[in-house]
Amino acid sequence: MKNRIIMFWAIVLIAIAAIFVIVTKPTKLGLDLAGGSRLVLEAQTTKAIPQITDEVMDTLQFSIENRVNKLGVSETIVQRVGDKRLLVEIPGETDLQKAKTYIGETAQLEFKKPGVGANGERIWLDADLTGRDLTKSTLTTDSAGQWIVSLEFNAEGSKKFAELTKNLVGQEMAIFFNGELQSAPRVNEAIYGGKCVISGGGESGFSQEEAQEMVNLLNAGALPVPAKIVEENTVGATLGADSIAKSKFAGMVGLGFVMLFMLFIYRAPGLIADIALVLYSLMLFALFKAIPVTLTLAGIAGFILSIGMAVDANILIFERMKEELRAGRNLFTAINSGFDRAWTSILDSNMTTIIACLILYYFGSSIVRGFALTLAMGVIISMFSAITITKNFMHLIFGAGELKYPALFGLKASEIGQGYQATETKRENARFGILD
Repeated sequence: MKNRIIMFWAIVLIAIAAIFVIVTKPTKLGLDLAGGSRLVLEAQTTKAIPQITDEVMDTLQFSIENRVNKLGVSETIVQRVGDKRLLVEIPGETDLQKAKTYIGETAQLEFKKPGVGANGERIWLDADLTGRDLTKSTLTTDSAGQWIVSLEFNAEGSKKFAELTKNLVGQEMAIFFNGELQSAPRVNEAIYGGKCVISGGGESGFSQEEAQEMVNLLNAGALPVPAKIVEENTVGATLGADSIAKSKFAGMVGLGFVMLFMLFIYRAPGLIADIALVLYSLMLFALFKAIPVTLTLAGIAGFILSIGMAVDANILIFERMKEELRAGRNLFTAINSGFDRAWTSILDSNMTTIIACLILYYFGSSIVRGFALTLAMGVIISMFSAITITKNFMHLIFGAGELKYPALFGLKASEIGQGYQATETKRENARFGILD
């Protein structure tokens, strides 16, 4: 009894902690609920990379994810679409122009050397030195107080930069960012050490915002190939708010019907299962907020579905317990037997669901993965609530008592002790399902 009381207070503390997390932590909502921007990027070939391979796309996806994460854009989804396209979803950002600055259509830093075109005009030629050779960039000011971007190259980039400046002494070296000429300083001598600066050029130079944006994008990593935005659209927050309201209503209706069903069919144990179901919902939602899990419409559907599935274990347990009571077992034995003998079936059925969720999460798209994640977490928490919470409450309330009121368990007094007990039968009769 002492251990059960300790477990009871532990459950109470868990419930209080869950409520605290729900009240204090914000809910992470996906693009379909919070609104935001959706961009489709297509990888472009270059002279250095004439073919878009899986390795190139993997690197591009990693670079985009790294970029938006360093920019502080949380819960952004970046995933492959086809052979050379990426789908980027940015929840909460409905300004497409701003979303583009997060990604950067090409966001490539290039150093170029002067050349002569076919008609004798000056052109800029690739110098095999790009943002991929950078270690970091920082925002600073020059002696005139203008904003500049300071660059520091890695070991390979330092060698390339030293060789480039050595060959361009007395000439200009162009610095392009996103395909636009930023500055073309004159190289007076070879520059060693792998450091240089980019100024905005002209009288005004860079504004602080322009320079800071360049620093952010450069620090987020250079893209292996240019990425062109071929599709863009926004999802309004109004649609998301309507979906949330409908989902809340559906969740409350679903939970209400499940609780009424358990109360009507199983009476007192059903009431205990309802309490455990409320605690289960609190714990699961708190876990979503604590991790945090980004809730999409599909994720909420998985959450609501898991509520219905959470009572499956209780139904197996209570039905087994009623069988034991019909067979004449006392209440304590019937409760223990109900939980112990139903556990194998509960574990097997829930494991098949979890395996299916793992497959959906691994192979599915972002929407399917959200559904699979919330459903799998719900199934795991439901096993804890059914076995630990319900069993503890059943023992505290009924474990030491006698079965004086069978109706509290959905049974008639005439059913108690009338369960069929099989006796040994002849083998030839057993073959035909006949028991003596």
